[in-house]
Amino acid sequence: MKQAWDAPRDDETPVSSRPIGWPRLRTALTVLTLGQALAAAADCGDAALGTSRVLTLPREAAAYGRAQHGPLPLQPGEVVITFDDGPRPASTPLVLKALKAECVRATFFMNGEPMLADAALAREVKAQGHSIGLHGFRHPHFSLLPASEQLDDLRAVEAAYREVFGGRAAAYRFPFLEETPVLREALAASRYTLMSVDLGVEDWEPQSAQQMADKLVQRLAASGGGIVLLHDAQDRTAAALPLLLRTIKAHGYRVVHLRWDEESGH
Repeated sequence: MKQAWDAPRDDETPVSSRPIGWPRLRTALTVLTLGQALAAAADCGDAALGTSRVLTLPREAAAYGRAQHGPLPLQPGEVVITFDDGPRPASTPLVLKALKAECVRATFFMNGEPMLADAALAREVKAQGHSIGLHGFRHPHFSLLPASEQLDDLRAVEAAYREVFGGRAAAYRFPFLEETPVLREALAASRYTLMSVDLGVEDWEPQSAQQMADKLVQRLAASGGGIVLLHDAQDRTAAALPLLLRTIKAHGYRVVHLRWDEESGH
């Protein structure tokens, strides 16, 4: 069944080919050991979910996420937690609090407008050890826009990232997962990693935390793990996240944190 993969922030009104293939991983791909990851979170204790390892990817025009591309190089039972659409002052700090309590590192795909509007919060996300990717500047349906406006949006979100963080982001996730040829070509030329998803829980839809957790269990069981899509700009997600993280641990899944080579390492 086709799923709508993305949604507006809780404080916004909804905005009304073949993807690039799975590339071979470079031999330079770096996987930090379980021991290194655990040492970084030594104060968590056995009760916390924790981050089992860090997967460092090269900066290249790769594409991951089985909804549209090939899988990340994960082991069975490993999950990567990702968030879209932030930062949002009403919900992102609660998401950060829940992640910190469980010593979990995630990847946040931020939109340019809220990144600029709440730059201090965006920087706090990164300061707490999470990875940052791009998610468009205004979260449009790119397929409805002319090529020039699609490229303008890309330039705008790149400029926002430079202003807030300095340097250049390594990863990009399309709003609504609606990839377009013109932006795929531009992103590949700049060696962005495209990040799709493996599963989500439709956390923008009205539902209880337990309903979200039940969906997560079912879909992780079906997929064996993978890239989980959540939204830090949703109040219900922020409220449900402690239960979702406990559920991941209770069912024996392990969290992998994604990072990318530093830009100076080109």
